[in-house]
Amino acid sequence: MMNRRTVLAAPLALAPAAARAQAPAWPDKPVRLIVPTLGGAGTADTVARILSQELDKRLPQRVVVENRAGANGNVGAALAARSAPDGYTFLWGWAGTLATNPALYRDLPFDPTRDFDPVVLVGNVPNILVVNRALGPRTLAEFTAYARANPGKINFGSTGNGSSMHLAGELYRQMTQTDMQHVPYSGPAPAVTDLLSNRIQAMFNLVTGALPQIRGGEVVPLAILDDARSPQLPDVPTMAELGMAGLTFGTWFMVMAPKGTPGPVIDRLNTLVNEVIADPEGKQRLEGAGLVLLGGTRARAAEFLAVEIRRHAEIVRASGARID
Repeated sequence: MMNRRTVLAAPLALAPAAARAQAPAWPDKPVRLIVPTLGGAGTADTVARILSQELDKRLPQRVVVENRAGANGNVGAALAARSAPDGYTFLWGWAGTLATNPALYRDLPFDPTRDFDPVVLVGNVPNILVVNRALGPRTLAEFTAYARANPGKINFGSTGNGSSMHLAGELYRQMTQTDMQHVPYSGPAPAVTDLLSNRIQAMFNLVTGALPQIRGGEVVPLAILDDARSPQLPDVPTMAELGMAGLTFGTWFMVMAPKGTPGPVIDRLNTLVNEVIADPEGKQRLEGAGLVLLGGTRARAAEFLAVEIRRHAEIVRASGARID
């Protein structure tokens, strides 16, 4: 016999299932991708915008890039970390913000592992060692021999303490036991200007930044700091090919979600980004911006991030660099 309590309980028992069935599919409003650099400022913003445009083709709502620059990416990353984990805010993070800054800053306003869940590792832009033509060396072996024979006389430029260019140079110094002077600049343009005028003699520039000077014959490219040769510079050997295995460094990019973002949403975004990477048009656009595409699972991204945080901490510690 069905009593009053049974009659009342039936619709209550069905309510959760009905609510789930009527819940809107993700996303039902625009998705925000926080990019912690200035709009139009280099590879990070360029690649983020290409990715957002490609995701727009696959989603019913737009992916909107929101630039929040400041403190080497810390301002934007902290904003993303404080955002509601509802699947509508993500961080476009990279090596400097996620792996270098935790070792470089004493009081970081976010924690890359405690405050975020990795979504997907998108790709990497390798560094390349280039030198002023007037310096003399035309190969990596000649440059290393020159550096050892002239301690303290080679200045290498970067875009600042803790930058990819700086840490790549520090890693080279550590592995070759050479003494070179680091000269930090406010951006790549003044560093390149001084490289061309021989005020500094070397740069561990990003491939994307060094391409114009290399193609113009203004600098000598010595080696790519990656496991494979660059498609843009197929004639330039890697450090490993030249006997320096392990000397890899670049600026990698990763999509991050505020901790607590629903797993199905993260999985869905991971799938979509991997689709972009595999799609011929998306692949061509991203590689055209200088990216070596990676992709893969959430687990791969998390494992990669943990390894890079440890590696960057060791390089920063050995360099003595610090920002308080």
